[in-house]
Amino acid sequence: MVLVAGAGTMGRGIAELMALSGFEVQLWDHHPATLGKASAAIERSLRKQHDIGRVTDDELDAALERIRLISDLHVVNPRTPYVIEAVVEDLEIKRQLLARAERELPDAWYATHTASLSIPEIALALKRPERLIGLHFFYPATVIPLVEIVYWLKTDESWLRHAVELVEYDLGKQTIVVKDSPGFVTNRLGVAMALEAMRMVEQGVASVADIDKAMEYGYRHPMGPLRQSDWVGLDVRLSVARILYEKLGTPTFKPPKILEEMVQAGRLGRKSGEGFYKWQKD
Repeated sequence: MVLVAGAGTMGRGIAELMALSGFEVQLWDHHPATLGKASAAIERSLRKQHDIGRVTDDELDAALERIRLISDLHVVNPRTPYVIEAVVEDLEIKRQLLARAERELPDAWYATHTASLSIPEIALALKRPERLIGLHFFYPATVIPLVEIVYWLKTDESWLRHAVELVEYDLGKQTIVVKDSPGFVTNRLGVAMALEAMRMVEQGVASVADIDKAMEYGYRHPMGPLRQSDWVGLDVRLSVARILYEKLGTPTFKPPKILEEMVQAGRLGRKSGEGFYKWQKD
């Protein structure tokens, strides 16, 4: 049994993954409308997987039955052993949510889904901070095979070992274990490449499509850095870049002007219908 706190894009993906893996899932969000959208998106995703043969009829029905939508943390099952927080990438919001969840589930083990925030800084919200680790899933959580597991100085070692087993054996994912540091491993590498690709667009070095093809065909990446940035969300890329630039202080992570301007104009990538590419909205 697990509580997934936050029913946005990543939260609902994590909930779907957990349900497919046999967990009873309580998906929480304080916005009922967000829960409704999440429920519809999960069913749509499961049916797409069913249509291409990844999910059987029984697996689809069972996964949907395992997900319970809740908008009040007071009704969470008190025996819930795991909490995965997946709210927006905002330190204070994450702290407030985890503190509320700990009051309801003081004996649970906690994970925060974050791409860039400090695990120790988030853990300050908890009375038992050693029970918090970072779990960095990738979009879409049901498809991308990697989960980045982040520990810090006070992490309970038994929880870290158990989290690795849970992700690898119960969820069927590959893991990397990373010491807490700005950007961890994946974002520090991935964002650096994405921002450099954006600077090349600014400088007219090559077209968007050709920059992406360079990495797809030259380095065998499944998706180029600009298309991937559209998938992630350019607003998310900008937020992470700002954090890395502030923490590391290197020009590598200074957000390029083109990224700032696109986000200001509402061109956020796939979710808005336009970024470096044109997209059909879901």
